[in-house]
Amino acid sequence: MSNKSSNQRLSWSERFANRTTKITGSTGAFIAAFVIVIVWAGTGPIFHYSETWQLVINTGTTIITFLMVFLIQKSQNKDSLAIQLKLNELVAAHEFASNRLVDIENIPEDELKIIQKYYSHLSSLAKKDESLQQSHSIEEAGRMDELKEDRERHIKKTHDKH
Repeated sequence: MSNKSSNQRLSWSERFANRTTKITGSTGAFIAAFVIVIVWAGTGPIFHYSETWQLVINTGTTIITFLMVFLIQKSQNKDSLAIQLKLNELVAAHEFASNRLVDIENIPEDELKIIQKYYSHLSSLAKKDESLQQSHSIEEAGRMDELKEDRERHIKKTHDKH
């Protein structure tokens, strides 16, 4: 899909937000803001550091900050959604991946914590493996852990008998 055709489908507000985000995140925008602050500071003696002089920079930065918070949040929401969709595609496309993870960002946080515990358990099992290339699914990890425990019990029983 070409970038031009996808830009044509964006609403004017999305195009404006994308363009503004790119501009305000540029080196040029930082330099411009820095120059404005230097000019403002340089005019302090001319305006005798008056309340109006201070109000100018305070009002300007407050308005810009207020608007930028919403612009940044919109940009992050869109980026987050795009990343989630890409990850969903990877999970759905991989034959060994658990499809239960597709669209996982829409489940309650307490369920996410349960799944996180499974992956933490999976991580601890992987640390016990001798090979770095060994991979486990959640289900396999549980079965392998049971098998390892059975083997250890068997070895211990055998060892205790001797």
